[in-house]
Amino acid sequence: MTHGLTRRILVETRNLSRDPPPGISAIPDENNCRYFHVVMAGPAGSPYEGGLFRLELFLPENYPLAPPGVRFLTRIYHPNIDNLGRICLDLLKAQWSPALQIRTVLLSIQALLGSPNPDDPLANDVATLWKTREGDAVATAREWTRIYAME
Repeated sequence: MTHGLTRRILVETRNLSRDPPPGISAIPDENNCRYFHVVMAGPAGSPYEGGLFRLELFLPENYPLAPPGVRFLTRIYHPNIDNLGRICLDLLKAQWSPALQIRTVLLSIQALLGSPNPDDPLANDVATLWKTREGDAVATAREWTRIYAME
């Protein structure tokens, strides 16, 4: 790891611990400063409200030139998150910029929970239900949150 990269990761880690984003905890793994254990609260007013979702975030070798890898470890019913926990979010792909930080990524994922986008799905079956019978999709999302994301 280059010195500049190590410093950037350390600065971002320190900032996350000093001023964590509301409803989000991101703790670096004690054995690997590139790997973070994330816990994210479902946003108020969303079907995920009251849930605590576990995610993993990994910084690739070429971070910040490449975006972090992030995935949900907690099962979630969402049109932009597949059954492996992968996330469809432009900021994690084409819209990534080295100016962005871990904090921005986590806040964007939390915002995605509050505003699912069934027009850009990763889970096509969930997106189809969200578009055709939104009430049923929201009820399923609430149920999955209750089953998988609540203590």
